[in-house]
Amino acid sequence: MGNSLTIRQVELYKLSVPLIEPFTTSLGTEYAAENVLVRIITEEGIIGFGECSPYMPINGESTDTCLTVGKYFAKAFSGKDPLQIEDCIYLMDKIIYGNSSIKSAFDMALYDIASQHAGMPLYKFLGGENNKVIVTDYTVSIGEPQKMAADALKIKNEGYPAIKVKLGLDGKKDAERIRAIRAAVGNDIPLRIDANQGWKVKEAIETLNALAAFDIQYCEEPIARWKFMKLNKVKQNSPIPIMADECCGDEHDAERLIELDACDYFNIKLGKSGGIFKALKMVKLAEKGGIQLQVGAMLESRLGMTAFAHFALSSPAIVHYDFDTALMFSEDPVTGGMVYEKNGVVKVPETVGLGAMIGEDWLRKMEKVVI
Repeated sequence: MGNSLTIRQVELYKLSVPLIEPFTTSLGTEYAAENVLVRIITEEGIIGFGECSPYMPINGESTDTCLTVGKYFAKAFSGKDPLQIEDCIYLMDKIIYGNSSIKSAFDMALYDIASQHAGMPLYKFLGGENNKVIVTDYTVSIGEPQKMAADALKIKNEGYPAIKVKLGLDGKKDAERIRAIRAAVGNDIPLRIDANQGWKVKEAIETLNALAAFDIQYCEEPIARWKFMKLNKVKQNSPIPIMADECCGDEHDAERLIELDACDYFNIKLGKSGGIFKALKMVKLAEKGGIQLQVGAMLESRLGMTAFAHFALSSPAIVHYDFDTALMFSEDPVTGGMVYEKNGVVKVPETVGLGAMIGEDWLRKMEKVVI
């Protein structure tokens, strides 16, 4: 096979899977994963898979917008060389601003094709090594303190090494929530909190100080994403390290946050960055700026999650992993891919490419568009 390939066909699918139980954050409640699958087929017979999980409150996209915008990309990609990843990414950016979720699904499929063509697993194609243990935390939805405490205890008893807690609905009540959780799980398991932009600046500082006694590893996105100019003030006055999430979409956001000395960590999600290509630029900036990283997820299946796990092996600066949402699915549509082992350990496949796909039986029953 030569050094170029040609895209023959692009297929877009709606992937809908109910969750085992509702997942609630300060932004709203989800009852199902409503995702979009991209399948890029080359003339040479290599097929690449990508997936995104659009979330209207965060990236302003839905499955319907993703399918609509995806058609523009699919037409533009026809006859193009999928190995020219940079050209393909800039082509999407030229066609439309934003829409990072659907862009990430196309980006993922391109990297799947390129790493298959190179005959190596995706992590190796990204310059990574399979040399660290990836362990996911598990998330407690926001709700009444006693219910959250019971959920946290269940997670601890299932052997997960860290518990992530959704907060951001009233700082004073959030302190009660954490107090109840610590009382239930004891002091020997790390707690991570995520306010999903739920606090005002003063409230964030007060709440973070009230939570200092509970040994919190870090807090994600304490204040509104557009208040990033105030994030340094929160960081300076917080006893708990700050992780930027919603305000840290792509490499431009990362650069800005580093200049502002706004946070201690970035949470990289491919659905925010527009895919692996831009996420790798964020990693480089973080490495240079001395910022440690978490790789997170929206509500992707194990297919998208496999790409995140490969990506997580690309840099030693990536130290935290939030890969639990595929465990919340009532059904698993994925063949191959990363494996969840005991105590939150995630095993990355050593097969060439992404190493994950959606089987024909699932593809047949999904709503689709072929271009």
